[in-house]
Amino acid sequence: MNFDHTDQQKALREEVIEFCRSSGINDGVDERDRAGEFPRALFEEIGEGLRLQGLTVPEEYGGRGLDPLTAIVGLEAFGYACEDSGLVFAVCAHLLATSVPVNEFGTDEQKRAVLPDLCRGKKVGVNSMTEPGAGSDVGSVAMTAVRDGDDYVLNGTKTLVTNGPAGDVGSVFAVTAPEAGLQSRLTGFLIDLDTPGITRGPQFDLLGKRTTPVGELEFKDVRLPASAVLGGREGIGFAVFNHAMNWERIGLFAAHVGTMQRLTESAVARARTRRQFGQPIGKNQAVAHTIVDMKVRLETARLLTYKAASRLDKARDVAMDASMTKYYVGESLVATARDHLQIFGGAGFLNETGAARPLRDSIGATLYSGTSEIQKNIIAAWLGL
Repeated sequence: MNFDHTDQQKALREEVIEFCRSSGINDGVDERDRAGEFPRALFEEIGEGLRLQGLTVPEEYGGRGLDPLTAIVGLEAFGYACEDSGLVFAVCAHLLATSVPVNEFGTDEQKRAVLPDLCRGKKVGVNSMTEPGAGSDVGSVAMTAVRDGDDYVLNGTKTLVTNGPAGDVGSVFAVTAPEAGLQSRLTGFLIDLDTPGITRGPQFDLLGKRTTPVGELEFKDVRLPASAVLGGREGIGFAVFNHAMNWERIGLFAAHVGTMQRLTESAVARARTRRQFGQPIGKNQAVAHTIVDMKVRLETARLLTYKAASRLDKARDVAMDASMTKYYVGESLVATARDHLQIFGGAGFLNETGAARPLRDSIGATLYSGTSEIQKNIIAAWLGL
């Protein structure tokens, strides 16, 4: 299978990298990270300059209309060139868990209402599924949406909502058919987060990716019109969410592949210039072999991600590809970030060297979008085990 970049993909990669390097997007990252500050102005600048938040959305709705593999190449370039992993995470969650499912399942009216602003970063998108008692166990979602005349009344709490504290619009999933099976008990709703009855909790204090705004959303007697039902149909919430997760487990982790490349290049540069015992440390076999492992993980992760991206929206079993990508890339990112810090030695323990933050940022990759253990369960199920 040939994954050489097309001219379009090469141009997109160069465009993204040049934008990140010339826009000042990497200025002040450490300060933002320490403060846990979401750079909303930069988020909007990315939308205006790249329409990264709408890579796959058709041009008629304000996006760039790219195919899945080309979009994944763009996200990989973003993860490579943008050193603010929290901002990368916020942009990817916005695109993959909000713009993508709205474009796929939304009615034409819903698309025209929200996609243009989402694609240009003028509004921040959220996807609300996780609850205090329901993470990967989607069947345990407790939020309810009860029909009342022409409206639905929503009650419940969503937690670990990426972009929640800063969000404007997005999707929320609630139980509309409690007696039905998992495939049809949930319904997605397109929501404006300023709707009366929605309360935003404070931004969580995160271990890594601290510039990503993550928090809780509480829904108390929130009244939504029937036109807010995502796709115009009850009972398809599970399908909508799974579609978003397939894209997230491939697209977000493509950005992580880009980060792995940046860390590998940084380790090579350090090994060539740092001298001990009269020679560059890269001449020591232990150091050289560590960097070789980083390179092999990088290339393997990239191929796995590209293969999965090429099957998005085409193959019924792409969910297995998505889970394999998420599992392997997530674990590989943590290993590469740790190796990168190790190459810096004692200096890597200092925040000033820039080697510590990538390790903190990497840890979540084995947790969000479904833990590594959940991905193994999904893969095993596809294998009939």
